[in-house]
Amino acid sequence: MKRAFLAVLTTMAVAGLAAVYPILMRGDAWLAASWQSPWLLLGLIAVPAVWYWGIFAQDARRPRLKLGTVAPLVAGPRGIRSHLRDVPGSLRAVAIAFLVLAMARPVSVLSDQRSDDKGIDIVVTLDLSGSMRAVLDATAGELPGAPKLQRGKRLTRLDTAKLVIQDFISRRKTDRLGVVVFGKTAYVLSPPTLDYTLLSQMVSKMSLNVIDGSGTAIGDALGTSVARLRRSDALSKVVILLTDGDSNAGSISPDYAAHLATTVGAKVYTIQIGNDDEVDVEDGIDLFGQPRYVRRRFPVNPELLQQIAQKTGGQAYVATDAKALSDSMHDVLDKLEKTRFEASIASFEDLFPLLLLPGAALVGLDALLRAWLLRRFP
Repeated sequence: MKRAFLAVLTTMAVAGLAAVYPILMRGDAWLAASWQSPWLLLGLIAVPAVWYWGIFAQDARRPRLKLGTVAPLVAGPRGIRSHLRDVPGSLRAVAIAFLVLAMARPVSVLSDQRSDDKGIDIVVTLDLSGSMRAVLDATAGELPGAPKLQRGKRLTRLDTAKLVIQDFISRRKTDRLGVVVFGKTAYVLSPPTLDYTLLSQMVSKMSLNVIDGSGTAIGDALGTSVARLRRSDALSKVVILLTDGDSNAGSISPDYAAHLATTVGAKVYTIQIGNDDEVDVEDGIDLFGQPRYVRRRFPVNPELLQQIAQKTGGQAYVATDAKALSDSMHDVLDKLEKTRFEASIASFEDLFPLLLLPGAALVGLDALLRAWLLRRFP
């Protein structure tokens, strides 16, 4: 009975010492902690069995040597190790309890942090008409992020625009971004969102073959973009229109689409890619498997783009190379006022490392004591 009482006290002392670290580190957070895998707490049922096995049942299984008398042993040397024989069993039981609690993954839900984040609603409207296959040569240093280009590869206007848009997306933090693509008709690639990773992946997969590129419906594209902003609660709404041609298709005139933009308070920033000069356009491959290029001229209408920008309070840009295109995209943001969005951010903290550390330390201490200080023979 005395031994059992001392074993219980030892176990309670070990558990108390092991709990000092997590309590000191987080204190009151444990009172409101939630368990992500509560069913694992059933493992605590095994702790009493491990405790009993490590202290009493283990002694019952020890081999014994029968002697005629134990009188000589009464006067034998006695040390502190004989009084610490039950400590490893207590260490092991408490260690398992802490490891089970750690596996149940306690989480502390901190008080909501409310912050005023500045942001705007932006729709990037990209031309996917056939003229976007024209070459827009650029060196790696002129492209955002200085990507490595394959030897001999010549970038098209679309290739360069995709790199610039992806860089534009990566620089955003609180702006809601959407993408509209257009050729002969307009399509919503993504409504305004904060999921920049998904948006960047979608932009990277755009190609000239996904929609009908036989026309350039600037009016339809602008109208579709404005439609994505009509229910926006942002004070700043922006459409960035990237195109390299003149409006020659669609059911909505660019002038009326610009009027729709003014009714919802959206500014339109136009970026004309290229000019009226002749450009190289890939036209199949030659006998040696190399791309073959021909010279072509695509009509542009800078006056139309300037009118759209002026009517909506935006600005018109002309980009004849990759650097000018990137500078134009980033200059747009420098001219925009920010809308404050009150964001509620729930902050979570995993507490299991605070239980895992003392649990692992107790396992190591148990092994050390059994192998060294409290080693038994036989």
